[in-house]
Amino acid sequence: MLKIEHQYLPSSDELPDSDDTPVDNEDQNFLPNLLLFLLEHIWKDRQDWFFGADMGIYHTTGSNPRIPVVPDGFLSLGVERRKRGKSRGSYVTWEENYIIPVLVLEMVSHTYGKEYDQKLEIYQRLGVTYYVIYNPDFYQRDKHAPLEIYKLVAGQYQLQSGEPYWIPEAGLGLGRCVLPSDPLQREVLAWFDEENQRYLTPEEQLDLERQRIMAESQRAEAESQRAEAESERAAAEKQRADMTQEKLNLLMAKMRSLGINPDPDDFSPPS
Repeated sequence: MLKIEHQYLPSSDELPDSDDTPVDNEDQNFLPNLLLFLLEHIWKDRQDWFFGADMGIYHTTGSNPRIPVVPDGFLSLGVERRKRGKSRGSYVTWEENYIIPVLVLEMVSHTYGKEYDQKLEIYQRLGVTYYVIYNPDFYQRDKHAPLEIYKLVAGQYQLQSGEPYWIPEAGLGLGRCVLPSDPLQREVLAWFDEENQRYLTPEEQLDLERQRIMAESQRAEAESQRAEAESERAAAEKQRADMTQEKLNLLMAKMRSLGINPDPDDFSPPS
């Protein structure tokens, strides 16, 4: 680690926001921003976290604090959601109380970026607890798994197992899935709860709420139709009873006209 007095370190205003290296494909933009978008929904009431996408991390564990490492995504905990109420252009560790991201994500593309060696050593030296390498397209070329998660143990990264992989520091699991609502049916990374249930996107939650409301409406409509049918049945029954009584009244009147005095009890239905 560089031994540099804090007062001699450059401020974030003096540092470039990134290394200006373009991403190799659209997924390198989409996937980290999807994780950020989901976190904004999951942690909407929290203000102690930051997720950066394609953003430079400036640190003092390399050869030059002005040269950032730029992962595809990273999660830092225990920091302001917005730095002094403003958007960050980069993540400068000495302006974040030297809080190191708990998780870093690197995505492998057709141009190998030394994710399995040089970058692993950088994040290991930096002290990132979880290093995630996502390589869905070139894992066979690189002789690795499509998703690998390394945990820093005693200063060395150890490959972990299990998916979704639980990250207790964040209270979240990380794993792969295909979003049912995605017309492209892309495999993506997503957050999971402790029961290994994927956190839904806001759109999926709205769809579920619409389905719930529709089902409730259908149940109410079925109950209304049942009540209406019961009312109609009762009305028909009353009408039949009224007609029966009317016929009895006519019959007794006819009998009286013939000099017969009928006993009404004889015409009552059996009890």
